[in-house]
Amino acid sequence: MTILNAKLKDVAELAGVSTATVSHVINKTRFVGENTKRKVLEAIESTGYTPNAYARNLASGSSRTLGLIISDITNPFFPDLIKSIQERALEPGYEVIIANTDYDSEHDAPCVQRLLELRVSGIMVMTTEKNDAAAKRLHQSAVPTVFLDIGKVGPQVSNIRVDYAGGIRQAVEHLLHLGHRRIAFIGGPAHLMSAELRHRAFAKVMGQNESFEGAKGIFCEGDFKLESGQRAVKKLLASDQRPTAILAANDMMAVGALRELKRNGLRVPEDVSLIGCDDIWLASLTEPPLTTIAIPRVEIGRAAVEAVLLGNATRRGREIDIFTSLVIRDSTAKVKRL
Repeated sequence: MTILNAKLKDVAELAGVSTATVSHVINKTRFVGENTKRKVLEAIESTGYTPNAYARNLASGSSRTLGLIISDITNPFFPDLIKSIQERALEPGYEVIIANTDYDSEHDAPCVQRLLELRVSGIMVMTTEKNDAAAKRLHQSAVPTVFLDIGKVGPQVSNIRVDYAGGIRQAVEHLLHLGHRRIAFIGGPAHLMSAELRHRAFAKVMGQNESFEGAKGIFCEGDFKLESGQRAVKKLLASDQRPTAILAANDMMAVGALRELKRNGLRVPEDVSLIGCDDIWLASLTEPPLTTIAIPRVEIGRAAVEAVLLGNATRRGREIDIFTSLVIRDSTAKVKRL
């Protein structure tokens, strides 16, 4: 008995109950006996009634949805993260609304405002850029929030802190032990927090390894996108001292670097060793497969959801540490002695 544009009252009439009882069954706001609940659910299926989630959100002041803000939907790092977040959110029955900033901090505030207007129950800011106005708006909203690297822990505000330094230290020491002394680092944009953290870690570990005679770090700025890896390699190959190894701050730039090295007739790793960061799915499919610093996106995603759910339940925030590790594949080898 499907009813076109069925309403709550149609379900109530068919089930022989009040509209309030139907509402309680749908929203799980009050105990309803199993026999009555079964009648209501059968009536919903029979009439084809679809609850108005937006109206329900307005009435309750919140929703069974979580907001997720990311930097770049085209970067394979983020789809893996999104999948993990959606899977964890679905376990307690939450949906996820996604907003994309394209690495532009000016987009953060509108994304935050839009999610708040949708009455989301929590917001996960998994971006590499930071917008002070957006952060202030989130603090004022009292909506549980979790940031990736850029947050300051407080009531209902959590921060996930990735140990980039640990992975970069492993990567640099791996190259040094292979005999490399001229190591280039292709970093992300200087104004992004995660780029600054990775660059700082590289500079620190190079400074701590001065015992390796002649060790020299060379820095080139990119923008986390593939094409900037290509541009960086062009600059590096035009310099007086070409590097024998390159460490890129993410895998997309490493893939761009690999393409440009091959375009110039250089072999990886015979002529130049190459390391990326993130361990996206593409890293194991390049030729040669890419040595990279693995950032566990499944762990980050689950931690993000759990942080906002904890914020809802306890109004507390926390610092969450995520550790990285070096995955050694075929793009690194002993330096070729000239």
